[in-house]
Amino acid sequence: MKKENAMWAVGYVVIFLAIQEIAHLGVLACFQLMGDKAPSTAVGTIVSMVVFALLSIALFTWARWSPVSRHWIMTRPWGVLAWSAVASLGVVIPSIFVQELFPAWPEAIQRYIEAMEAQAALLLSTTGGYAVVCLLAPVAEELVFRGAALRTLLAWQPERRWLMITLSALLFALAHLNPAQLLHPFAIGLLLGWMYERTGSILPGVVFHWANNTVAYLMFHAYPSTDIRLIDIFSQQQHVVMAVFFSLLIFLPAIYELNRRMNRGKGDRVSS
Repeated sequence: MKKENAMWAVGYVVIFLAIQEIAHLGVLACFQLMGDKAPSTAVGTIVSMVVFALLSIALFTWARWSPVSRHWIMTRPWGVLAWSAVASLGVVIPSIFVQELFPAWPEAIQRYIEAMEAQAALLLSTTGGYAVVCLLAPVAEELVFRGAALRTLLAWQPERRWLMITLSALLFALAHLNPAQLLHPFAIGLLLGWMYERTGSILPGVVFHWANNTVAYLMFHAYPSTDIRLIDIFSQQQHVVMAVFFSLLIFLPAIYELNRRMNRGKGDRVSS
């Protein structure tokens, strides 16, 4: 039974990725049936991502792979939700700073990364991109990776909660399919997993995810180039270090407040 639970956690992620591919192929087929054999890349991307997110949300809630209740939100945890958003704002610049320290990837991997970044940039620049990236995606991903996968892992080995949180964070990172960004989603996955384990709710993670993606959206529109670096934004390395330092002054107090305020939910492991 325990092995079955562990495999289900992986299975949820596989199903999630399969839905993405099915949505892409289905939207392409629909365009062709309507006589548009070559829909614009932008339109195809936005429509397929909307379908993908909505299908994921519908399936995981309907099948109760990510069970939903109102218990946690009825406790009026507004402070936890507010500090979740603050923590997200404080982690952006340090995360970018750490990623920029990594050496260049081999040419073949670099070409793949550039293709992934170009697709992400296309989505962010598309009308309706904010709704997909900042609203639908956080709900869908939290339902799958915390509400389904991590919930299953915690039920499997509750006495090893940090190991289970780490495994779910690894699944979260791998599912992003971008070698250049493995560290960021892994670290964020640890934080989101901790928040879920402490509250029994995906809502703090949804708020954190929304704020994080909103910052990425705004930064893209301010600096559209995929090659932009912190030094290009802050002009001097000293200013970059100062930006990291002040970001940590936001992030660390937020983590302290979250740790102080978060209480484990009762009843269902997912609450909304």
